[in-house]
Amino acid sequence: ISHLISKCYQGDLEKAVKEALVLLKGTYGIAVVHVNEPGKIVGARNGSPLVLGIGNGEMFLASDVTAMMAYTKQVVYMEDGEVVTVTADGYRTTDLSNRPISKTTEQISWELEEIEKNGFLHFMEKEIFEQPESISRGMRGRLNLETATGHLGGLNMNNRELLNLERVKIIAVGTSSYAAMVGAHLIESIARIPASMELSSEVRYKNPIVEKNTLYFAVSQSGETADTLYAMRELQRKGATVLGICNVVGSTIARESDGGVYIHSGPEIAVASTKAFTSQLIAFYIFTILMARMRDMSLETGMHFVKNLQEIPDKVKQIFTDTSHIKDLAKKYSQYKNFLFLGRGINYPIALEGALKLKEISYIHAEGYSAAEIKHGPIALINEVTPSVFLVPNDSLKEKVITSMKEVKARKGKVIAVTSEGEKDVMDIADDVILVPSVDEMFNPFVMVVPLQLFAYYCAVELGRNVDQPRNLAKSVTVE
Repeated sequence: ISHLISKCYQGDLEKAVKEALVLLKGTYGIAVVHVNEPGKIVGARNGSPLVLGIGNGEMFLASDVTAMMAYTKQVVYMEDGEVVTVTADGYRTTDLSNRPISKTTEQISWELEEIEKNGFLHFMEKEIFEQPESISRGMRGRLNLETATGHLGGLNMNNRELLNLERVKIIAVGTSSYAAMVGAHLIESIARIPASMELSSEVRYKNPIVEKNTLYFAVSQSGETADTLYAMRELQRKGATVLGICNVVGSTIARESDGGVYIHSGPEIAVASTKAFTSQLIAFYIFTILMARMRDMSLETGMHFVKNLQEIPDKVKQIFTDTSHIKDLAKKYSQYKNFLFLGRGINYPIALEGALKLKEISYIHAEGYSAAEIKHGPIALINEVTPSVFLVPNDSLKEKVITSMKEVKARKGKVIAVTSEGEKDVMDIADDVILVPSVDEMFNPFVMVVPLQLFAYYCAVELGRNVDQPRNLAKSVTVE
C-alpha cells in the first residue's frame, strides 16, 4: 500500500491516499504519514476498525479506544469508505470522492484504572477475578424481582413484536459462540422458543434463509469481529432483524445492528476472553427471563429465577476465596500434552470453552465434547497420559456424566472433576476434584467456567507462556 501511495503522491498526501484506495480490494485500516508533510496523518478504513481520538492540542488514531484512554476520552468512530486527515489542531473527514462527512464525537465511559493490572501478574488474572463485579454490572437495572422479569432497553422491539417471535438464531465465533450455545439452550428450554447457534464464519457463505418472525443475535466482545460483522450484514440484506451483544460501546456491530445489549464487562485487555464471556451469559439469562415471563412462566417461578441470577456474583466470589488447589492441579498436570473436557446439557458449551482456554494460552492440545459423545469415538483417545476434565454439577444429568467418568477410569484414564460441594460419589471416582458452590442447575455455567479459566491460566503461567498475548492470536479478529 505504501508503494502505491508513493506512486500516486504529487505533493498532496490526502489526494494520493484516496487515489490509491480506489485501486485496493480487501480489508484495511491504515494511518499514513509523509516526510514532506510533517504534522499530518491520513487515516482510512474498510472492514478494519479505526478510531480518532481528540485531545487537547493533539489527535490520535488507533484501532481500539483502549490505546488512547490515557490521553483522551473524546473519540470519533470512522466508517468504511471514510478518509480522515488529522493535524494537531483538528481533523477533516471525507469519502473517497472528496465529499465532506459530518461526524459525531462520543465519550468513552471506561476509566483509565480499568486498563491497569492493579497488582495482578497478568491482565487475564485480573479479568478473571473481576467477574463478580462485571457480572453485577451486566445485571444492574435490568432485573425486577417484584414483577419477576428482565428489562433490556436497547432491543428496539415492543412487547407485541417480542411475543410474536417464533425462532431465535445466534451468530458468533470463538468464545462468543460458546456463550451463544448456552443462550440458545436457555431460550429454548426455559422461554420455550426454538433457538440455535450458528458460526458466523459459515453463515455468510451458505446463502442463509431468513424466516419470518425470527430474531437474530450477533455476539462479539469487540463488536468488530469480521466474520460476525459480515454475516450480520448479509442477514440484514435479506431482511433479518439482527440485535448485537457487544462490550465495546460504539463498535461497528453496535452501530450497524438493529438494536442490542451492551454487556458492560469493562475493558478486556487479555487476548483470551474471560469476564466478557460470563457477561455475555448474563445478557442471555436476562433475555430468557424477559421472554419466558411474557409466555408461560409463572410469577413464582420467575421470582425464583431472578433470585438465583442475583446470587451469582456472590457464588463466583466464593470460588476466589482459595484458588491454591487449582494452582496445585495446574502444577501437577501442566506437563501433559493432551486433555479432554466433557460436560452435558447446558454445561457442554462450558466444556468447549474450557478446552479452548487451555489451548489458547498454554498451547496444550485440548478437545471439548459432550460427555454423551465419548463412546462415539473420543474414548479411543483415553490412556494414562490424557487427563479428562469432567463437569459434574448436582443436576439432572449427573448420573449420566458419572457413567462416562467410570468408562474413562475403566480404561486407566485420569479424571479431574469439577463438581458441586458435597458430591461424595463424584469424589470417590475422580483422581482430583475442584469443588464449586451449589447453584440451581440452570446457573451452573457461571460456577463451572471460572475454575476452568483459572486452571488454564495457572497451567500457562507454570509453562512460562505469554498469557496476555498468546502466539498467533489477536484480541479482535478483524480479517477473515
